[in-house]
Order: sequence, then C-alpha cells, then structure tokens
Amino acid sequence: QVQLVESGGGLVQPGGSLRLSCSASVNIFGINVMAWYRQAPGKQRELVAERTSAGSTNYADSVKGRFTVSRDSAQTTVYLQMNNLKPEDTAVYYCNALYRLRTYWGQGTQVIVSA
Repeated sequence: QVQLVESGGGLVQPGGSLRLSCSASVNIFGINVMAWYRQAPGKQRELVAERTSAGSTNYADSVKGRFTVSRDSAQTTVYLQMNNLKPEDTAVYYCNALYRLRTYWGQGTQVIVSA
C-alpha cells in the first residue's frame, strides 16, 4: 500500500520554472517505478517522466531537456524539476508509483503556465 502526495504546482510565466514534489508513504527503495503524468483539460493523461528504483529515467519527447526527475530516498520523495515552461505544459500533474505490481496515484497538483 502506497500513499502519494504531490505539491509544488502553481502559476508560472512562460520560460519559468517549477519544482514538483511527490512524497510516498513507504520507503522509496521499495517502489519499483515512480513516474509523473499530466492531464490537460480535454486531453488524455500522458506520461511525462519516470524513474526506476535502479535510477534509470525516461522522458516524453515534449519535455526532454527541460524536465528532470530525481529521488530523495531519505525524504521518500520524488521531484520533477520543470524548466523553460511553455503554455502547453499547463495541466494537472500526477505522481504515479508502481509498487509490488500495483499502481498508485496521487491527487494531482495544478500547473498553469500563462500565455
């Protein structure tokens, strides 16, 4: 059982930066994969970035080079550093965890990049 809580969303100007946090209720080492998804209004939820327990990462082409996902094991937290934000990055961002073959979701945090 994993509980996830996202934070760090907000309003930012194009070209600005935000750092999202996802805190897990279990030791981060026990989570096989942690990922960030986003869902814009009227659009399907999409994978933004993911990181395995081994440290490998994967990014959507649309965010590659701008977003970075990292882990802080001591804080049981995963971060998503978002730089050079664009209006099309506007969405609700969700933390996702794969733990013991089950998927868990956070409640989401809103990111708005003003036009």
